[in-house]
Amino acid sequence: MTDTAELKAARREAHRASATGVEKRLGHLAMLGFATLVAGSFSLGSLAAPHIGPVALNAARFLIGILFMGLVVRFVLRQPLPFPKAPWRFLVLGGLMAFYFVTMFMALGMTSPVSTGAVFTLMPLLSAFFGFVFLRQVPRGLVIPSLVLAGLGSVWVIFDGDFEAMRRFDIGEGELIFFAGVVGHAAYASLVRLYNRGEPVIAFTFWTLLATGVLIALYGIGEIAATNWTALPSITWVAIFYLAIFTTAGTFFLLQFAALRLPASKVLAYNYLTPTLIIMFEGLLGHGWASLSVMAGAVLTILGLVILALSPEM
Repeated sequence: MTDTAELKAARREAHRASATGVEKRLGHLAMLGFATLVAGSFSLGSLAAPHIGPVALNAARFLIGILFMGLVVRFVLRQPLPFPKAPWRFLVLGGLMAFYFVTMFMALGMTSPVSTGAVFTLMPLLSAFFGFVFLRQVPRGLVIPSLVLAGLGSVWVIFDGDFEAMRRFDIGEGELIFFAGVVGHAAYASLVRLYNRGEPVIAFTFWTLLATGVLIALYGIGEIAATNWTALPSITWVAIFYLAIFTTAGTFFLLQFAALRLPASKVLAYNYLTPTLIIMFEGLLGHGWASLSVMAGAVLTILGLVILALSPEM
């Protein structure tokens, strides 16, 4: 009887281990999808940027995204959305996100998607900094070395693989503008945990999106009113709906799915894929392939992902 009980217990344990392995692989696949959707937003955004102002584009994107998420929560998930306590928290978070998205599309009108994508990969390192400042989180093991390695690859891509430009610290205005937005996004990532007061994740996200959209609309009401919405080319509307549905609702779902199955450090690491995926999208769209030197910098950022993905969990 004892042997039978022990055998059954061992089989149950093996089944749980197998299921855990499957769940982790699904988590990695979810974050690969997340990185792909984010990278697509840079390429599509660069196509829409010449035809519409950054504030007007994001106002439309958030209006559609908020309506879409509200309908899903109300009629699909059937969850209530009670008015939050201390709504000032969402104004702070929404302000940071509004600043990030507006600077992103300002930058896309001034520099290449690959370069802005490289700036975006500095976010994990900045998030680690704000995590320490706001939450006293101290990264362990290989987290900081891999973040620094990936950051070096990002800097190389930002400078277009040009040693002379790096020596002169010759950074374009678009990169500087977007870097300021990325700093805001990195602060947001830590403040989400600090400001959460036990609200359901979906409700917390909905009120943050609503605050972001309202602040963008208030800031850019003149640009929104001056936009000839009926004359916008189809690529602009494709970009708006892509951003509203896929990089709002889609990435939210994938991120939450993966966060429940992978350590935070490994979820964070998938940001490193952004420049490489943008290079691939830009080449497939016929916008030209990056130079081998720039690709080398993108490969260096992937090394940061590989180190974190393969490192033991702590």
